[in-house]
Amino acid sequence: MSAVPKSDEPVLLREDHEGVATLTLNRPLQMNLLTSEMLTALQGAFDAIAKDPKVRVVVLAATGKGFCAGHDLKEIKALKELPKIEGLFAQCSRMMQTIPLLPQPVIAKVQGAAAAAGCQLVAQCDLAIAVDTAKFVTSGVTWGFFCSTPGVAVGRNLQRKHAMEMLLTGDPIGAQQAMQWGLVNKVVPADQLDAVTADLAAKLAAKPPATVAAGKRAFYQQMDMDLARAYELAGKTISASFAHAEGREGMDAFIDKRPPPGKK
Repeated sequence: MSAVPKSDEPVLLREDHEGVATLTLNRPLQMNLLTSEMLTALQGAFDAIAKDPKVRVVVLAATGKGFCAGHDLKEIKALKELPKIEGLFAQCSRMMQTIPLLPQPVIAKVQGAAAAAGCQLVAQCDLAIAVDTAKFVTSGVTWGFFCSTPGVAVGRNLQRKHAMEMLLTGDPIGAQQAMQWGLVNKVVPADQLDAVTADLAAKLAAKPPATVAAGKRAFYQQMDMDLARAYELAGKTISASFAHAEGREGMDAFIDKRPPPGKK
């Protein structure tokens, strides 16, 4: 993937080509964390794309070795107060809910690990293509903050027991298992990721846009009538876990690169 960005480069890149808008998370040194800045950039891009009739398909990609490592624990720790933490998760939940509301299909192009809210981001996209070395994990439970908000999207992709296995154990799964469980559509070697994603995007871009938009909207309406309420509950749950003593202890251990609490 592309090199480490200069400090003046945006956190999110956009490139449009033949009806396909590619949004690229552009903070590889930080594993493309979903900071407030990144969430704002994604929300702005999705809002603009929703009104852009020239865009037929969206590809969500990332620079660096990892796709997205989730939220920035240093940012959450600095917020300290529960209402402020809830505000961050409300911002994230709004962005996540924007994806199924877009008239255009969204393809996650996963070139590396997707953790916690990064796994949620993959699950929330309409389709996903991953390299065969990608890993997916919702490891919050290990550190004292259950991945409640990732569980909303993951639980709507995987069978319930598979989702609960990821959420309760915090163990990573490989790309092939992620495909078998329904988290991604295709698994390809790294040297084929660009071409396979481009082929799928072109195929979707050739479909009648009004038909695609109406079909996507109806699909999610009948599948996820209570999505907003689920995100509201999950947002409060995960915010409370970060504000709890267990979550604070886990954040300190994670940031300081120490084992999680209770693990020798």
